[in-house]
Amino acid sequence: MAMLMSHLLEEVSRDHFPYPPARPEEIDEFEQRVGWRLDPELRAFYLHCNGAELFERLPEAPYLLLPLSQIVRARVAILGKRNDDDEHGPASIYAICDVQDGNYILVDVSHQENGRYPIMDGYHEMFPNPDYCKQIASSFSEFLANALRSKGRQFWLKQYTK
Repeated sequence: MAMLMSHLLEEVSRDHFPYPPARPEEIDEFEQRVGWRLDPELRAFYLHCNGAELFERLPEAPYLLLPLSQIVRARVAILGKRNDDDEHGPASIYAICDVQDGNYILVDVSHQENGRYPIMDGYHEMFPNPDYCKQIASSFSEFLANALRSKGRQFWLKQYTK
């Protein structure tokens, strides 16, 4: 896991547009604000870069890995602040990546698989329906590896898979 993440982080730094690293106290403040701890892969990412634009600079970036200050519950990111209640989706799902079309990549912090949080598709029109907002990666490193190989496409959508 550590070796894969280090290679992925090197690639983000070399070929994409990373933001400056988060300081450890910023991570502590984030974890206090949201009430959950980053898993080891997310922690490594944020200590390396506090967000990143992949492939292009904004506003053209197909992936905006959100800085800690912009990570909020998925229901807030997708539906707006006035919808921050359990009727509009689980409190344990957070938006970590904006794919620039109204949809997000989500992390489900209600459970871990092998010490890592699963990553989900945050399909705006159907959130939080689990039939449409499916798990797309078992970990952040799996998601990041697929995103970096995607040439900027949303790799989890059928139209982009072969």
